[in-house]
Amino acid sequence: MMNEIHFTTEHPDDFNELVRIYEELGWNSLQLTVTDLEKMCKQSWYAVYAYEDYRLVGMGRVISDGVITAIICGLCVLPNYQSRGIGKELMKCIINHCEEHQVIPQLMCVEDLERYYEELGFKRFSIGMTKQRG
Repeated sequence: MMNEIHFTTEHPDDFNELVRIYEELGWNSLQLTVTDLEKMCKQSWYAVYAYEDYRLVGMGRVISDGVITAIICGLCVLPNYQSRGIGKELMKCIINHCEEHQVIPQLMCVEDLERYYEELGFKRFSIGMTKQRG
């Protein structure tokens, strides 16, 4: 049985926990360090974290100009905690924050996740492109 999950905008004391999540998800191909992830989160316009007791189990963050557009990035939940509504709750926090500040939340995702985000009210609007680090 899962203990209660709580959500907060307080940054973790130890970003090693976020490194662990990135590693478990296979997201750390860029070899991001604890310092990189801490900087990434603290420089974000908004970041929200999910904890079970004192264990970080998920995170979502937003970069934004604070006026028009907010880009949701890095929504992640530990694999053993997925499909329990944690990601949806993180997204609700993000969407509420964007709506409170009257900015338009947008995101990019792989095709496999389109249905997940459609269920949260998002719709496809563009073709995304990326340039790899050189």
